[in-house]
Amino acid sequence: MLTSPAEPDRNASRSPLAEAAACLRGRRVVALTGAGVSTESGIPDYRSPAALQRVRRPIHGPDFVRSASLRRRYWARAMAGWERFRMARPSASHAALATLEHSGIVTSLITQNVDRLHHQAGSTRVIELHGALAEVVCLDCGVIEARDAVQARMREHNPAWLDGPSPMAPDGDADLPDDVVERFVPPACIAPGCAGTLKPNVVFFGHNVARSIVDDAYAKIDGAEALLIAGTSLAVFSGYRFLLRAAERQIPIVIVNRGPVRGEERATVKIEASTGATLTALAEALGSS
Repeated sequence: MLTSPAEPDRNASRSPLAEAAACLRGRRVVALTGAGVSTESGIPDYRSPAALQRVRRPIHGPDFVRSASLRRRYWARAMAGWERFRMARPSASHAALATLEHSGIVTSLITQNVDRLHHQAGSTRVIELHGALAEVVCLDCGVIEARDAVQARMREHNPAWLDGPSPMAPDGDADLPDDVVERFVPPACIAPGCAGTLKPNVVFFGHNVARSIVDDAYAKIDGAEALLIAGTSLAVFSGYRFLLRAAERQIPIVIVNRGPVRGEERATVKIEASTGATLTALAEALGSS
């Protein structure tokens, strides 16, 4: 456990929730979130105990860029899963974090998620580390368009296609048999004179987060007085680096997550419980103080 001059005095009789509230009370807090805050919204993740029972390799960016067949498979599955994905609504976790922002406790939110549910819940100071599935970018001309517009275009080119024929998957797509995928017509850029390759405007595995976004997130950590981590194992370095930065600065670190978290030994408090129930209780405790 981290100890520092900024850390509140320990009280062995205090509950983990009360201890977490004491770490955050009266401080400028940055929140760092992962897939665990969205599983209660029905969006699957990759690393929960249930997810580990599914054998599914995440999409790798370099493979997507060089393989036309992989892009066809992605867009076929993405068209099938998009409607269900876009209908997801914020969970109690998203609502609690928005409440903490509105009360002035959370000054910034860094998310590894691509579902924009934090925005839907009312959070406004959000840094999207990995982009958002609501946008599509052309790899040739760089034009960005709304995912809904691409969905409409795919409907035109694949009129017999049915949305949601199988359960939604973590990338916002769905698992489909190969013979179905082979019949699919993938979308292309409609910018004048382009017809280029389209990609969801997200950072796939194997690609790096833009330097400007990383620097912005680091700046938020450097201006914070505490870090609240929720719903992430921090297995990927893109999120883990911010725990390391907070530990270097010796500010309190509170983790709320079911299951192991990379670097959790550096935390001031770890609560192994539902993010929705715990963040709601934290928001109530801090709001009443």
